[in-house]
This record gives sequence, C-alpha cells and structure tokens, in this order.
Amino acid sequence: MTGFDRIRVLVVDDEEDFASAIAERLARRGFDATAAFSARAALALLEELPSDVVVLDLKMPGMDGLTALGEIRKLHPDVQVIVLTGHGTVASGIEGMQRGAADFLQKPVTIEVLCTAIAAAAERSRASRAAEGPGEGGKR
Repeated sequence: MTGFDRIRVLVVDDEEDFASAIAERLARRGFDATAAFSARAALALLEELPSDVVVLDLKMPGMDGLTALGEIRKLHPDVQVIVLTGHGTVASGIEGMQRGAADFLQKPVTIEVLCTAIAAAAERSRASRAAEGPGEGGKR
C-alpha cells in the first residue's frame, strides 16, 4: 500500500460465496473490501460507502455488469471499475474497456494479479480526484 489511507474496494458478484471470499481475501491483504451481490445493491452501496475501485462481474441477474459499468461511470466517474468474469469473451472485454472499465480479468484469477490490478486502478482513481481538487467531482 501507499501512504494513502486504505484502498476501498467493492466486489460485485451474484455468486455470494465467491464475492464474500474475494472481499475477505482482499481485506487480509490490507484493502478495505466490501461485497455486494447484485448491481443494484452495488449502486446503492456506492452512495453510502464511496469506493476507489469496483470489481464487477458481467453476468448477473437483473442488471448485468456492462449496464452497471455504465451507471457507475456516469454517477461516480472517479471510481475505477475492473471487470472480473468467468463468462468473458474478447468481445465483452473490448466492450467493457470501451465503456470505461479500467481492466478486464477472467476467472479464475490469482489474488496477486487481482491485488496488482486493484492497486493500479486505485492510483488512477486517486490521481483523478486529486486533479479535480477538493469539493469537486465524485461522491466523496
């Protein structure tokens, strides 16, 4: 970690055991990690619990990950989104990046790779907030 406060991560996956396990593993590595089990729950949580990075599954019932990505980018432009999916294709990865995802990872992913991606995304998130100045942009 850097000299900043802990990196805040929201893990979003409808597979509750998976999301909870990833959030727990991230917390053991020094991240401030929370799990949400649907895109709508994630959007509500982002209003209450600002995050630096969202780790987002693509295939979820109700609102899918690509739709959620668009909403997150619109409502919280300084939050970086990493798409993490077991159902990803090259096309969905490209579409996610075009919609503003910071990274696209496929399950299974090692925790080290995920931590590295989160740290890089958080750095971009915090740099974006710093460039905006106090009181501007984001929901912090």
